[in-house]
Amino acid sequence: MASSDARGTAKGRGPLEGVRVADFTLHAAGPFCAHMLSLLGAQVIKIETAERPDIFRKPHPVYGRMGAASFDQVASNKLSVRLNLKQPRGVALAKRLVAVSEIVAESFRPGVMERLGLSYQSLRETKHDIVMVSISACGQTGPERGYAGYAPLFGAAGGLGTLTGYADGPPTEIRHVMDHSTGLTAAMAVLAAYLHKRRTGEGQHVDIAARDVACSFIGDAMLQFAATGTSPQRAGNDAPGLAPHNVYRCAGDDRWVSIVVANDSEWAAFARAADRPDWLADERFRTASERWRHRAALDAEITRWTRERTAEEIARRLQSAGVAAFPSYSAQDIAEDPHLAERGIITPLASAEGEQRKVVGAPWRFQRTPARIERWTPKLGEHNDHVFGDLLGLASNEIRELIEAKVIY
Repeated sequence: MASSDARGTAKGRGPLEGVRVADFTLHAAGPFCAHMLSLLGAQVIKIETAERPDIFRKPHPVYGRMGAASFDQVASNKLSVRLNLKQPRGVALAKRLVAVSEIVAESFRPGVMERLGLSYQSLRETKHDIVMVSISACGQTGPERGYAGYAPLFGAAGGLGTLTGYADGPPTEIRHVMDHSTGLTAAMAVLAAYLHKRRTGEGQHVDIAARDVACSFIGDAMLQFAATGTSPQRAGNDAPGLAPHNVYRCAGDDRWVSIVVANDSEWAAFARAADRPDWLADERFRTASERWRHRAALDAEITRWTRERTAEEIARRLQSAGVAAFPSYSAQDIAEDPHLAERGIITPLASAEGEQRKVVGAPWRFQRTPARIERWTPKLGEHNDHVFGDLLGLASNEIRELIEAKVIY
């Protein structure tokens, strides 16, 4: 594991080494954006306040522990400072921090940063080439710009909910994936703006709406509506023309395997791997169109076979035959998976006190600048002295006075 310097930046860790991010984000989507930047090597300083801490930081029993795993995921690798933005001196310190940063990330409702005196236009006066990304439910403009939103609402407003679920059931809530998709989109967009700044010297404001991100995922549905005048309906696990294409119950408690067959040759390989030549002789399953027409009967046949075997055994057998199949993994399965461990997707992390946990690493592998998670979830304001003292040059007595005045709070 690479070493870290006094500023909390891993030496030689990633392509964004030397880039500093002032992170005003809360909850999930915005913090995940900043987390992705930290995995690329940026120094991310999370700006918080004890007056209204990030809702994901608040201690509450979850997963058998008093800390929220959702906060740990998006806060590891970051520095944390306390700053009361309701006080003018707190805003002034925030601007000083922006002045020594390259990127600002925020995820308040539209209008909040303006009311605090930290709008993009205000920050441009502090640093003319600053790149700022604002992440919200419906965007910084438009008649619904002030709408509140959480992950399930993003999928609903973007049309994904109506496409997800079974034909005889309601739309399905789409939760964490929307926060993370929005965060990933924001990270990509702000990096593009940062590259533009490096090339031209021009900063800019990037407006990311979670609703827009969700809409970008339903292009095929929009094309179908444009061509036919009808919207696609919920289809469960079906995919038009493909059968089998489902998740099948296996031996064990709540164990499942996902199987997809794309053509007749894969179907023949599946039947042979399952030692079921009778499936090939069955008129209902001979061709792709017949399998699709009789998919309910086919799924019942396959389920009778899968229920007698483990998901891992089925996946190994079918993959060896060239058929796409994989167990439907739980969090425990992922944490214990040797393939993911070898690739560094699941990696161990230790705190300074010796506490151990497994964390999700970067979803990419760079040959020359590998990403690593090296910093434990920071305590609220853990890096006040470093950021305000070493970075901004405040004397220790000044920091103490600001703490007493609840500016650093």
